Amino acid sequence: MRTKKGNVISKSGAKTAVVEVHSYRTHPKYKKRYRVSKKYHAHDEENKAQVGDIVTISETKPISKLKRWRILPKGVSPEPKAEAKSRTNVSETE
Repeated sequence: MRTKKGNVISKSGAKTAVVEVHSYRTHPKYKKRYRVSKKYHAHDEENKAQVGDIVTISETKPISKLKRWRILPKGVSPEPKAEAKSRTNVSETE
């Protein structure tokens, strides 16, 4: 499951936020790094995100025409299933 961290730049309807994510790319010939940004429409189930908030979004199944991401609640970080299983196995063996 992919996650990205970005800034809420607008609220576009009920339970929807537009999140802008910045990343860096390198020019193939000149090797200069430059900043690119992309906007994602994300589902905000609790409708708590405000403009200016820094949020983490996670990829999910398509919710609508544009929404393929959801905003994760504060303090929740998605953990790969393999790591979650290995952690439970370690605690059981102790």
